[in-house]
Amino acid sequence: MRATWRGIPARRHKAGWEPGLKVPAADGSPLRTDHYFPRAEGDFPTLLVRSPYGRGLPWSPLFGVLFAEQGFHVVLQSCRGTGGSGGRFDLWRNEPADGRATVSWLREQPWFNGRLGTIGPSYLGYVQWALAADPPPELKAMVIQIGLHDPHAFYHAGGALHLENALVQGLGMTYQHQGLMPFVKAVSRLQRGLRAITTARPLRRAYVPALGEVPWLDDALAHPDADDPHWDGASLAEAADGLSVPTSLIAGWHDALLDRNIEQYHRLRRAGCATSLLVGPWTHTSALGQGWPEVFAESLAWLRAHLCDDASGLRPTRVRVHVGGAGEWDDLDDWPPPLGAVSWIPGPDGSLTRGPDGSLAREPEGGPASEPEAGPASDSASDSASGPASSSGGRLTPESERPDIPQPATDPPSPLASILYDPADPTPSLGGPLLSRTAGPRDNRELEARGDVLTFTSPPLAEPVDVRGPVSARLRISTDTGHADVFARLCDVDARGRSRNVCDGLSPVRTTGETSSEVTVPMSSTVHRFAAGHRVRLQVSGGAHPRFARDPGTGEPSLDATRLVPVRITLYAGSALRLPAAAAESGDPWSGERASG
Repeated sequence: MRATWRGIPARRHKAGWEPGLKVPAADGSPLRTDHYFPRAEGDFPTLLVRSPYGRGLPWSPLFGVLFAEQGFHVVLQSCRGTGGSGGRFDLWRNEPADGRATVSWLREQPWFNGRLGTIGPSYLGYVQWALAADPPPELKAMVIQIGLHDPHAFYHAGGALHLENALVQGLGMTYQHQGLMPFVKAVSRLQRGLRAITTARPLRRAYVPALGEVPWLDDALAHPDADDPHWDGASLAEAADGLSVPTSLIAGWHDALLDRNIEQYHRLRRAGCATSLLVGPWTHTSALGQGWPEVFAESLAWLRAHLCDDASGLRPTRVRVHVGGAGEWDDLDDWPPPLGAVSWIPGPDGSLTRGPDGSLAREPEGGPASEPEAGPASDSASDSASGPASSSGGRLTPESERPDIPQPATDPPSPLASILYDPADPTPSLGGPLLSRTAGPRDNRELEARGDVLTFTSPPLAEPVDVRGPVSARLRISTDTGHADVFARLCDVDARGRSRNVCDGLSPVRTTGETSSEVTVPMSSTVHRFAAGHRVRLQVSGGAHPRFARDPGTGEPSLDATRLVPVRITLYAGSALRLPAAAAESGDPWSGERASG
């Protein structure tokens, strides 16, 4: 593995290994633990890494060996009920108490110097937030890499079941800790059975032939309401609200947890906590693969700064982002950068044009009044749009108060186009923020050729256009059944006609009769440069299966539906794609001048 990494810092020490330790959990169950350490005299801080995925590959080399070589004790531990640890694994419920029990054990170790950091990705991030909910005094730094903090949002964010990611997570948590061969066999079973599982009627427990009995997964799928008592205590979002432990956040533009990571950043900033944000061009898996040199360097610099009093490796800005389409990095003072938004209007001929004259409108101070605390999945930075910016009290007027911006029509709007979504032949998902290796940007041309996919495309751009911040689509929709999902995707179309996805999102729509309803589809965040000669494309469809469970068209929950009804989805005038851009000091950033950032 070392030979595949470019730019990894040279090791400072040889690493030692003390495997198979037994640390008592909160209920007394033994937690299997491996201790990695520098083979050198000295006083070294400790990193705690708690995992439900086992303690072998890739965790042993990535965290145990590499960080021990850099001068850290590393305690790599299997969560309760996994990797040889006693007890029963239960999604989220045991982690706060078992984390505190492990810190109590650490205090008794002769090599523990009282300076503790935590690190890890995905669920290994969740266990860090669990410890931070009541942080021990020894905890001095955290590094959350593509990390989870809200299990409900992972499964049900936006009101739809994130089916494929739920199955992949169930696979990983159930089999990865059992060793390579059981895991590989389970992967093969899921791949062979994926279509049968995801199209089963009913969907409930259809995964059992591939994954076996997974009670916690049954429970997670069966409780779509965030207010259900089942989820009490699951979300650790509030752990960030009063946190003072310096926390580094690492995310990927094509990762399933991007919106959660940005929410974590906003909460930490409001709390006044020392924090940093790195967002790379990564998926959930590639962040620990091709992205590892950047991820490791970022993590190491943060840990040395806050555990070893060596800030020499920290970058001067709080935020660093990869610019998609340009292959470069940009350093920012904060996220999102000062924002305006431009509305791109779909036309009945499949066109996509900038609203009125394409000029920039800044957000009012503090953002839109309706902006929720979490930020990333909201309409922040997207309630102002193109057209001459009129000022009011020194601020530019938001779109909803601007007469030159089209407002929702009081008369019935004119239809732009319609599609027939058939849940028996659902629109397939392609790339995007998945946990599997099929994630990320893909060529969408074959998908867009389907009769159940609408596309609206701009003319070739005369100048490069930078988009940076949360993207959304405001769509006026009617359905003939009253029940549908709407999937919206932003694509970059190059000079050869290849259409590659940038970001996307899905929202349920409920309509009455032939009356249209307005729905805002949050499409996550991005930093992307559309090159000169490229075109901006809005893609609209009735789903993305099996990434999302299909809407049956009947109003039944997707988990229990046995009857499927095709639905006619009509898109109306008054719809808009809303793209954020950093406000330039002068000039129109939509005419090609690079935003100042």
